Amino acid sequence: MIVHSLSGPSGTGKSTSALQFAFEHQIEAIIDDGLLIIGGEKKAGVSAKFEKNTITAVRRAIFQDDLHKEEVRKALNNFNVASILIIGTSDKMTKKIADRLEIGPITHFHYVEDIRSRKEILIAQFVRGTQGKHVMPIPYKQVEQNFFKRFIQRGFVIFSKNRVKLGETTLVRPDFHHQTFTISKRVYSDLIKHVVETNQRVGKVDSIHYGMENNFPIVQIGIYLKLPVTYVVVEELREMQQQITNEFLTHFGFEPGEVKIEVKGII
Repeated sequence: MIVHSLSGPSGTGKSTSALQFAFEHQIEAIIDDGLLIIGGEKKAGVSAKFEKNTITAVRRAIFQDDLHKEEVRKALNNFNVASILIIGTSDKMTKKIADRLEIGPITHFHYVEDIRSRKEILIAQFVRGTQGKHVMPIPYKQVEQNFFKRFIQRGFVIFSKNRVKLGETTLVRPDFHHQTFTISKRVYSDLIKHVVETNQRVGKVDSIHYGMENNFPIVQIGIYLKLPVTYVVVEELREMQQQITNEFLTHFGFEPGEVKIEVKGII
């Protein structure tokens, strides 16, 4: 069996990228948080997401329970898996999982920084911190419904670059994740408004919109410039975009996916 490892800190989006990564590298199966996933669907295992605390969650993820381990090992044999991707927070963790499942040494090591941009990682960490959402790379219908008391929400359909459906994700909030905080949507809009209104080139702010598109924060602004226009407008707008990006990094720890500025007129 060809064994791949994908590691990186918690909340950086490894599970979100797993299906696409496995498809691009022609990897048949994925081990993620105690689950065996093949063809975008759970085939065996129990998710660590539904453990009561972080200690039992880690034990579940590294297959310390013998019955759990044997269930996944049997499924690997039944499906005749020839290549697999093990996801963990470190090389040490993925090696431990490979040893427990007795699937041979890891021959390919990958890291989340290699497959996700800095912007994507920062946004993923921010969402984890503010909303406590964890991603499971399996369809909503396969999530154990007896855990109805927990937050469970449909995630996204994952497509390849040529629009082949690879699978789906499900969003959950585990019992063991308590360190969350909330930021009102108005806070983002107020920060944007402050940056734009204090710009000496802006005569009037017509509209500000902050929302999410494809899991990325998008900023849309409509402004009127004031006379006299004795400068290169595009350069000034780019500087304003960069200032907004810098403010988001300073206060929230991530960059917007896009900052769209529309000049509606001159007053």
